[in-house]
Amino acid sequence: MTTARFKALETTGERSFNLTDSPKAYVPSDCFGKSVFTKSIIKKMLPKPIAENLMAAMDGISKIDERYADKIAEAMKKWAMGLGATHFCHWFQPLTGAPAEKHDSFIEWDTKDSVIEKFSGKQLIQGEPDASSFPSGGLRTTFEARGYTGWDPTSPAFVWKGGDGVTLCIPSVFFSWTGAVLDAKIPLLRSDKKISDACLRLLKFTGIPASLVYSTVGMEQEYFVIDKALRNLRPDLLLLGRTVVGAPSPKGQELQDHYFGSVKNRILRFMRDFEVAAFELSIPVKTRHNEVAPAQHEVAPVFEKASIAIDHNLLLMEVMKQVANKHNLSCLLHEKPFHNINGSGKHCNWSLATDTGINLLDPTETPENTLHFLILLVAILKAIHENGALLRASIGSLSNDFRLGGHEAPPAIMSVYLGEALEKLLDNIAEKGTHKSKSSKEIYNLGLHIIPDLKQDNTDRNRTSPFAFTGNKFEFRAVGSSANSSFPIMTLNAIVAQSLNELMDEIEKLAKGQKKKDPATLLPLIMPLLKKHIVQTKGIRFGGDNYSHEWVEEAKKRGLPNLKKSLYAFESLNSPSTKKAFDGILHKEELKSRYEILTETYGHTLNIEIKTLLDIFNTMVIPTAIKYQGVLADSISEMMDLVSEKGFTKQKELLKSIAHLIEEGLTLSEKIADLRSKIDSKKTGFEKAKDLLEQVFPECLKLRQISDQLEEKIDDSLWPLPKYRELLYIV
Repeated sequence: MTTARFKALETTGERSFNLTDSPKAYVPSDCFGKSVFTKSIIKKMLPKPIAENLMAAMDGISKIDERYADKIAEAMKKWAMGLGATHFCHWFQPLTGAPAEKHDSFIEWDTKDSVIEKFSGKQLIQGEPDASSFPSGGLRTTFEARGYTGWDPTSPAFVWKGGDGVTLCIPSVFFSWTGAVLDAKIPLLRSDKKISDACLRLLKFTGIPASLVYSTVGMEQEYFVIDKALRNLRPDLLLLGRTVVGAPSPKGQELQDHYFGSVKNRILRFMRDFEVAAFELSIPVKTRHNEVAPAQHEVAPVFEKASIAIDHNLLLMEVMKQVANKHNLSCLLHEKPFHNINGSGKHCNWSLATDTGINLLDPTETPENTLHFLILLVAILKAIHENGALLRASIGSLSNDFRLGGHEAPPAIMSVYLGEALEKLLDNIAEKGTHKSKSSKEIYNLGLHIIPDLKQDNTDRNRTSPFAFTGNKFEFRAVGSSANSSFPIMTLNAIVAQSLNELMDEIEKLAKGQKKKDPATLLPLIMPLLKKHIVQTKGIRFGGDNYSHEWVEEAKKRGLPNLKKSLYAFESLNSPSTKKAFDGILHKEELKSRYEILTETYGHTLNIEIKTLLDIFNTMVIPTAIKYQGVLADSISEMMDLVSEKGFTKQKELLKSIAHLIEEGLTLSEKIADLRSKIDSKKTGFEKAKDLLEQVFPECLKLRQISDQLEEKIDDSLWPLPKYRELLYIV
């Protein structure tokens, strides 16, 4: 009898070779922004004063004039209906981390028995979804349901195509009737204001003109793609996005032949189609390639303002899942879908830019003379050094815990890599008080006269570092692939702003009464202060192998926190230093609510994972093992009757080992179920998550080992679950 697994494998094979039709050609610039209410459309559809007001609001310069709201709404509706939209929604980011939306049609009564399409300024500016059914961490109760969404004009409206329908989506913030912040976006926007104010203070001191500073982000999104038919036969992938059982494939990633390798035709077709959809939504995807693990890939966009980049990343993840489904594929965004091979991250390349076009993290050819860069760099080091646990909490989740610290993922220890040039700069300042950079970049001599001159960058890249300087930005590599990056970027903005303000307090005190404020005068004045902080923060700087055991020991000596489990990192949200850093971004109750939500979500996710493992083991693994045990026992018994009672030692040993594993697994499964049930019924929040993590999860790892050993022994034709070799290599 052909099993569901083998039918799925047959279907997958047919799909892999059925790529005969040629896709329609496209030009990225022609389709870019087709589904977005862009400034060019605004200029065409609205009178000049209204258009200018709206575009100023989009740039974060001024508010929308309420007198113009109806006109803007009418133009937006007309544009969206021209693209087939029948409904509108406020698209917001509650504390689940994923976007949310409630669709309303444009219709209003015209007469008693007819309707017209209408969309008012009031509907555009404010919506009212139920606030009691989203996570609130105690800010709202079930009977306190009123919540509001408010239009965020800094992120452009767009139309979303899905399920053969088209919806006008209005990016929005979300808060309660009491004004409590219930979303990820408001704190992010507030943190951008805080970092802007701190940086403008620095720029004013150093004499650089600017009226606005904002954080920029470029997110390298890693993901796995497998066949949907095979995914559908894996309850763990369906419910969790990761496998809780599965013996390793004979071939993993040890040959390192997948990274940057030739992309399979079926995957390339999928990539191409989601890129087109992304371009239409103004998502500037730039790079695509195979990643290290089999079936793993990456897409990376061009830099954007942080809040827009994060909106675009959330949209991109949804687009990728939607397009994958159309291709009979499944896009896995979990941080660790497969055991013992690389997990997936979302490398957030973070920098700070002015409205005049200056990248504040560009060290220039002579960073020792670039005063604003020197001060900002020291402030960043100070921020990470003082807030390592908080930064670790900002990227915390159960799924990211599976990834961090193994298989080319950065460790849970927060450290900073600066590269040789900046390390020398800081070391020389600390030791001598001065530094002189090399005059120009080195030219590589490859001994090939036909190759053009290739210049050496001022820094190497350290792929093992969680927070690495890469020339004119920091790459925050510890963020998980499925995460909403608002929290880590908001945290980064907040702690750097706090650190920079503290540094500027000291600097301004030193420079008080100083008439000349050019770099030549100021540098000698503030260099002793910078030297003090460079020495104090040296422990956070590390240029070696972050994967090594030696670094774990060294970090311990330096006093750096190594919070391997996010659950314990979340406790940093309750510290006085965190409350100080988040002043003006989240008040005390809102900060507490984040702690409650994070710990509760951690526990719920762990609980679901445990239940899924038990379900698969008891209803799929054990029945298959018992069936094979019977087949093996009958075969041995028959052979002994027909041939001899001797000579079947190894077969008997195989039977005994399977019987032993079945018995051991059933005993352990029962123990796990009892433990989980007791904890689930008696405890909540942190205590529940802690007990599940410390008491139950280690037993689950043992149960997985038993399942994987059985998989390696049982007849392949009987095994019901698609195997790693099939999931990772057949697509």
